[in-house]
Amino acid sequence: MPKRPATIAIPALKAIDPGAGPIGRQLTHRLREAIATGALKPGERLPSTRMLASSLGIARGTVVEAFDQLRAEGYLDTKVGAGTRVVAALAGTLPPRPAERSARPPAAAAPLPPAAARLAAIGRALAPQPFAPFAIAMPGPGITPDDNWRRLGNRVRASARAAPSGYADPLGLTELREAVAGHVRRARAVDCTAENVIVTSGTQQGLYMAGRVLLSPGDAVWAENPAYAGLTAVLDDLGLRTHRVPVDEQGFSVGEGMAICPAARAAFVTPSHQYPLGMPLSMARRQALVAWAERNGTWIVEDDYDSELRYAGHPFPAMQGLSPERVVYLGTFSKVLFPSLRLGYVVAPTRLVEAFAGARALLDRHSPTADQHVLAAYMREGLFEAHVRRIRGLYAERRAALIAALEPALPQGCAIQPSDQGMHILLWLPESADDVRIAARAEAAGLVMRPISPMYAGATGRPGLMLGFGGFTPDRLRQAAGVLGRLLQAEVP
Repeated sequence: MPKRPATIAIPALKAIDPGAGPIGRQLTHRLREAIATGALKPGERLPSTRMLASSLGIARGTVVEAFDQLRAEGYLDTKVGAGTRVVAALAGTLPPRPAERSARPPAAAAPLPPAAARLAAIGRALAPQPFAPFAIAMPGPGITPDDNWRRLGNRVRASARAAPSGYADPLGLTELREAVAGHVRRARAVDCTAENVIVTSGTQQGLYMAGRVLLSPGDAVWAENPAYAGLTAVLDDLGLRTHRVPVDEQGFSVGEGMAICPAARAAFVTPSHQYPLGMPLSMARRQALVAWAERNGTWIVEDDYDSELRYAGHPFPAMQGLSPERVVYLGTFSKVLFPSLRLGYVVAPTRLVEAFAGARALLDRHSPTADQHVLAAYMREGLFEAHVRRIRGLYAERRAALIAALEPALPQGCAIQPSDQGMHILLWLPESADDVRIAARAEAAGLVMRPISPMYAGATGRPGLMLGFGGFTPDRLRQAAGVLGRLLQAEVP
């Protein structure tokens, strides 16, 4: 009786396609897949390299390289006199074959790790809004980026200095840091030099870096009530004990903060334009907050997210100028240029700059260098300040159109919060209204708005709606205001 062949056929390998990429990589992948799916079982012997090369019509050296790779990965084992076999120890460790998987009853999904579930909730809360009235902080098509930005971008990216190269300074491009320092000194009365500026990927990253640099898990901090959901998510993620301090017509209540938690290590505030309510922090409150920080050796993190967009008089000066060694100042280009640029900045006290550089290097090393070159040139040539003046006029017109159309359409008990800054207005609803439900009903009607009651801590919330206007023409805002007015007439008790 003839002996059975010592080798096995491997029909799963099929033919090698020379046009589908490197032949050796194809063979390695197919052998690995044959083992994983059970076409090649643990302990089974493979053909010799010469025989397999001949049957596949490829070079023997290519097969040798594939076998060597799979031996290194632990799939194959070669012994003198025994040939090359699938490692026997793989028995019971490989995933079931597709047919076996489909035949098994579905198992209950394992619960997500606590951190994964928490971060998934943050991702849902911070998901971008659709582009429809009244989406928040969205510049309109044709406003940004402007023709100057596109022209300058083409010129800068074509030059050798903006060409891709190695890693860059985590503090940011020197030319951009100089331009930012000059701008905030002139426009915001910030006391700094270029050495104090760290380029970031927007305010959200600046908040996270500030928390990492200034605080340790378990530290107590103050945050406004209500507050930006992205801030409270950062504070929770860093393991801080956040005490929410009420906001009134003068802004953040320093006295309430000291009564709630006198041992706080930092205060996170939006003094120029409180988010989401819109009032500025009064000078008396600013001085009290600075005095608290200097007296206790604590820190103030000033989020100056849209200070350029004030429509009556000059923008309020930044609080940083009152205490440069105790205030960490955050700015962004998302509101005045465009959010997808993902460039912002931190102005840090000199003794903290190196720590911020380390925090930035851990997160993502640095922002894209080419975009920094473009923005630096845009600012250096005076185009940024001209752009801010232009959009300030456009947004003022859109804001006025929205308010004029909305006020006569509002039912009793609704009121617009006084404010003269930013890219949104706040519409207060009666205490009995459900702003979350109304926002959901509005979305079904083609409108996008943000309810503010979830931005309050616990049960302290008051119902209201944030209505963005920057990205929409006056005519579209008037039309949307009519739709919203009719919706509120039906929904507000």
